[in-house]
Amino acid sequence: MAKTKDEIIVGLDIGTTKIAAIVGEVTEDGIDVIGIGTAPSRGIRKGVVVNIDATVQSIEKAIEEAEHMAGCEITTVYAGIAGGHIKGLNSHGTVAVKDREVRDGDLSRVIESAKAVAIPMDREIIHVLPQEYIVDEQDGIREPLGMAGVRLEAKVHIVTAAVSSAQNIVKVCNRCGLQVADIVLEPLAAAESVLHDDERELGVALIDIGGGTTDVAIFNDGAIVHSAVLPLGGNHITNDIAVGLRTPLDSAEKIKQRSGVALASLVNPDDTIEVPSVGGRQPRQIARQVLCDIIMPRVEEILEHVRREIVKSGHAELLASGLVLTGGAVNLEGTVELAEEVLGLPARRGVPRGIGGLVDVVKSPAYATGVGLVLYGARRKVRPVMRGGALGLVGVDRGVWQRMTGWFREIF
Repeated sequence: MAKTKDEIIVGLDIGTTKIAAIVGEVTEDGIDVIGIGTAPSRGIRKGVVVNIDATVQSIEKAIEEAEHMAGCEITTVYAGIAGGHIKGLNSHGTVAVKDREVRDGDLSRVIESAKAVAIPMDREIIHVLPQEYIVDEQDGIREPLGMAGVRLEAKVHIVTAAVSSAQNIVKVCNRCGLQVADIVLEPLAAAESVLHDDERELGVALIDIGGGTTDVAIFNDGAIVHSAVLPLGGNHITNDIAVGLRTPLDSAEKIKQRSGVALASLVNPDDTIEVPSVGGRQPRQIARQVLCDIIMPRVEEILEHVRREIVKSGHAELLASGLVLTGGAVNLEGTVELAEEVLGLPARRGVPRGIGGLVDVVKSPAYATGVGLVLYGARRKVRPVMRGGALGLVGVDRGVWQRMTGWFREIF
C-alpha cells in the first residue's frame, strides 16, 4: 500500500563526496528507515553547489534509488547545508511580558528581538536556536510558557548562511521536482541522530568529518552554544594518498577505505598493500606503514584545526562528555584514538540511533547527517520553505509566516 505524505519524512544529505537520501516512516514507536538512496556527488565542492546540472543528476539518482526501495514517491525533503560560508553567533533579546503571563506571542517577540542583529545583505538566517530563557532575572528556564513575570529574555544561537548557497540548494531540489521543507545545518542534523541527552547536558563537541568540510557543534546545558564549518575533510586525505602513492584518485579512495589507518601504533610492520599505478603501469606492493605516514599528518591537521576552533569558542572547559566524531572519514581506523591524543579529551564514534527499520544499513557515521535530517523533520514538521524571490519561487518564508501567526495570536 502506498504511504501517505504525512507518514513519510525524507532527509537529503547533499555532501561533497556523496548524495544520500534517507526515507523515514513515522510509526507509533518512532521512526523506521524504509528506504536509502546514495549516489556519488558531482557538482559539490567543500559543501557548496558549484555545478547545478551535475548536482541535479546526482540528486535524481539518489532519490530514484530511495523511492524504489521505499515504494513511495518523494515530493518533499529536508535538505542539509554546510560549507565555509556558514557562521554562528550568540545573541540576546528582551521584551516586556503582556498580562504578566508568558504566552506564545511573548515568545515570538523575544525571539524576534534576539534576531535583531546586523547581518550583511548577502547572508540570511537559517536557524534561531534558543539556549535558555530568563524570566524576571530567573535564568536557566527551558520552557517559560505560562510562567508569571513582567520581563522575558532569551539567549539564542543564530546560524547564518550565504543567500546564494541556500538558494542554490533549493534550486537544485526544485529542478528535481522536490519541495524543500526546511534547510538544516548539517552538524545540527547529525547531532539529532548521534548525541545522547546527557551528553548535551554535560557538554560535548560534535565533530562531523565529511568529504569536503569538517563541521563542529558544541553543546552545553542541553543547547547548542557554538557552531563552525572548517574547509577540510576526507577528500584532502584522498588527494594526499593519490599524490604520495602516485595512484588515480578512485584507487586512492578505495585504498583509504580498505586499508587506511590514522594511527601508526595500530599498523603491523609486516602488512603490505597493492597500489594501482597510473598510465597503465604495473601495480606495486608497498608497506602499509607508508600509507599511514601519508594519512596521519593530514588527520592530525584536521583535528588541530578543530582544537583551535574549540579553544576560540571559549567552551573548551565545558566539555565534560568529551568528543563525538561522526561523518564518513571517521570510519578510518585510528581516527577516534588520534582525536583523543590531539584534543586531550575522551572521544567516541557517533553512529545513528533512535531509529528502527533498516538499522543495519544506516548504522555508520557516513549516514549520521541523513538520518538526523529525518529525525529533525519528525520533530519539527513545518510549512515548506521557499527561499529567494530572485529564483522566481513562490511561497512564504518561514520567518515571515511565524511573525504573522504571532501577531494574529496576540490580536485574537
